[in-house]
Amino acid sequence: MAVNVNLKADTRELTVKISGRFDFSVHQDIRKATEQVTSTIKQVIIDLKATEYVDSSALGMLLVLRDKIGGDKEKVKIVNASPEVKKILEIASFDKLFMLA
Repeated sequence: MAVNVNLKADTRELTVKISGRFDFSVHQDIRKATEQVTSTIKQVIIDLKATEYVDSSALGMLLVLRDKIGGDKEKVKIVNASPEVKKILEIASFDKLFMLA
C-alpha cells in the first residue's frame, strides 16, 4: 500500500493516489494529506486507479477530507475506481457526496 500526494500550486489541486488496500493502515498518510488542505486548495482529487480494496475506515477518511475542504460535492473528486470499488462507493451513497469519475 502506498499513498502519493501531489499539490499543483498553479491549479490549486491536491491529488492523492492510493495504491493497494485503502484501509486503516494508510490512516496516517491520509491524515498528512488532509493537513495540506487549506482554504487555498480549490479541489482534491482522490485517484483510486491502483486501489484494490476499500473498507469502512477508508470511507470515514473520505468523509473527514470532504468536511475539511468545505463539504461541497464538487470539491472532492474520486477518479479511476475499479468497478468493484465504485460499487462499494455507490452502495455507501458516496456518489451523492462526491464527484465520481
